[in-house]
Amino acid sequence: MAVGIFAGIPVRDYPTALDWYRRLLGTEPAFYPNDIEAVWQLAEDRYVYIIQDLDRAGGGVGMIWVDDPLAEVAKIAERGLEPVDVEKHGTTWKYVFHDADGNETGIGGNVTP
Repeated sequence: MAVGIFAGIPVRDYPTALDWYRRLLGTEPAFYPNDIEAVWQLAEDRYVYIIQDLDRAGGGVGMIWVDDPLAEVAKIAERGLEPVDVEKHGTTWKYVFHDADGNETGIGGNVTP
């Protein structure tokens, strides 16, 4: 079975969220389906998108698994965002980020301390 994902994050203020997720993900969106959505391709058949949705904003929770979370979080910090927490479960670490609406995006993976 082939695996892909198209995960959405509801936000209240689309322009503010667009800027924040550009800094978090370090790139421009791959495409804009309309004037209230932006889509980033993280890998083949793996996408995350923001959508202006006032009723559902703030309830998103997800984690992006990366090969080197320490390096990725350092790059994100250079773009002006800092994690609010880090969860350590053995060698698996998750750095927690919250956007302006309170949506949680984790950047995580295996770490060799």
